[in-house]
Amino acid sequence: MTAQFPEPSPRPVSPGGIRASHDDREAVVERLRDAAAEGRIDFDELDSRLELALTARTHGELDCLTADLPVPHSASASAAENRPPLVLRGGMFGASLGPGRWDVPGRVIAHGGVGGVTLDFTRVECRLSEVVVEAYAETSGVTVVIPDGWVADTSGIDPGIGGLTDKTTSDRLPGTPLIRLTGSGAMGGVVVRHPNKRERRKLDAS
Repeated sequence: MTAQFPEPSPRPVSPGGIRASHDDREAVVERLRDAAAEGRIDFDELDSRLELALTARTHGELDCLTADLPVPHSASASAAENRPPLVLRGGMFGASLGPGRWDVPGRVIAHGGVGGVTLDFTRVECRLSEVVVEAYAETSGVTVVIPDGWVADTSGIDPGIGGLTDKTTSDRLPGTPLIRLTGSGAMGGVVVRHPNKRERRKLDAS
């Protein structure tokens, strides 16, 4: 009797539906063992989760087993570093990112265009030790807002006609990323600063 296989689906498979490999299962097994050693799960639960991990068929089944566990620092940082650059273009009407939670890659490219670009890091969680921001001010400029305790290195910026305005402090808190600015002030100029009074009131109220 000839084996019957399902017809290929015209729709793409969701990330959770991708088939898990032996390495994928082993990585989850290691995370579960580490969690048990740290006291996050007891040994009865460890045995139960290990059995499910070793028989999991998809990434979604594996993800369920570690959903309530913290992401290892090295894993999350590596994923962010390998993420493609984030590109913002001001165009005619401007563009902004934040304040709010968004995934920070290792490199952000901002083109001010005619409308300008604002890049706000004040509510993000960033595990990277360094983030490169390529700021090309063009006509209307690029503004970068970073939380207190973060510092910026602006030595890679060509001030151009618009200039560079750095209103940040040099008091860096442990575990915070360095924002390394490169690019050009061109006509619009580049500004890097901490939140202003109005922005601080909004942060305090939220």
